[in-house]
Parts: sequence; C-alpha cells; structure tokens
Amino acid sequence: MELLERLVTLFAENGYLAVFIALLLCGAGAPLPEDITLVAGGVITGLGYGNVHVMFGVGMAGVLVGDAGMFLLGHHYGARIRQWRLVARVLTPERYAKVQEKFERYGNRLMFIARFLPGMRTAVFITAGSTHRVSFLRFFLLDGSAALISVPIWVYLGYFGANNHEWLAMWIRRGQNGLWLFGGLVVLVVLLLWWRHRRRVACETGPR
Repeated sequence: MELLERLVTLFAENGYLAVFIALLLCGAGAPLPEDITLVAGGVITGLGYGNVHVMFGVGMAGVLVGDAGMFLLGHHYGARIRQWRLVARVLTPERYAKVQEKFERYGNRLMFIARFLPGMRTAVFITAGSTHRVSFLRFFLLDGSAALISVPIWVYLGYFGANNHEWLAMWIRRGQNGLWLFGGLVVLVVLLLWWRHRRRVACETGPR
C-alpha cells in the first residue's frame, strides 16, 4: 500500500495528466503496476480531487494509447526494436520465446488475454507488432475489449474504497485474483469455441 499512497499524493497534486502519463509508463514496461495506478486514480476522485467517470475515461485513454504505442513501435521497427537497450530489458530472449509459444497456442486471441498477464503485456504487444501477426485494428479491438473489463474495476474500486484503506487493500487482492480467474475462464471459453468450430468444419468438409 506504500506505492498506492505515493501515487495518490502525486495524482492529487497533479490531476488527470499525471494519471495519464503514469499509465503510458505502465504501457512502456516501467516497473509500475497498472492496477495500482488505476486504483490510485480512483482514490483521488473518491477524496474529491476529480470526477470518477472522467477518471475512467482518462484511464481508458492512458491504457490504450500506451498499449498502441508499443504495438506500433514494434510494427514500424520490426525485429530491430529488440536490439534497443530499453526494449531488451522488457523483451528478453527468454520472454520473447515465451511470448512466441503463447502466440502459437492462442493465436491473435493473445491480444485479449495479455491484459490479464502482468509482466507479459508489453512484451506481447511489441512482439505482435514486430512480427505482423495481427492488424492494428484487430489488436485495438481485442485490447480495448479487455480494457473495458479491467479499467473500470480498478478505477471504481479506488473510488469506493478511498476512505477505507483496509477494505481497499482486501479488495485489491481479491480483484487481482479475480481477474486472473476471469482471464483463465475467458481462455477456456475461447478454446472451447475454437475447438467446436474446428470440429464442425471438419464434419462439413469430411468424406460424404
């Protein structure tokens, strides 16, 4: 909670712009948890330093612009971007291999799943852009759909828990576990639908 308190102080003094910039840094792979940043944005609105609905919009904008920036950098510079010093710290050879394995397993659906994979999100988006595995529009729709789930949860959690730190800390832990569970359920549903589609196609194109 120490980081949360620091962010609350920073955001209360500097407003929406500070939240937006912090989320851009999250998207760029800075060691700053996106969920805690969004919660802090919600907390300051609960303390009267802003409007929670505006903060939700700022949160969505910061998350999507940050993610899109990483995707477009990868798309523009291709494999060369992995040679950049700052990118190399985020996208290590081991992490790149892990992302490639997940692409082979989940395909473009990984763009949605990545929002629920802390520590992997930036690497996934850079890799997706550099390998041209997915169009920007498809990436934006998948990432945006996932953000519409995670962003309001954290922002409004911070808003409702602004004056009760113990309650807030408890629900942050539950929210983190819940999002992991939700992400896992989404993956299972997607895989089930994909398997049923493949089975139906196989039946339709099989020997008659």
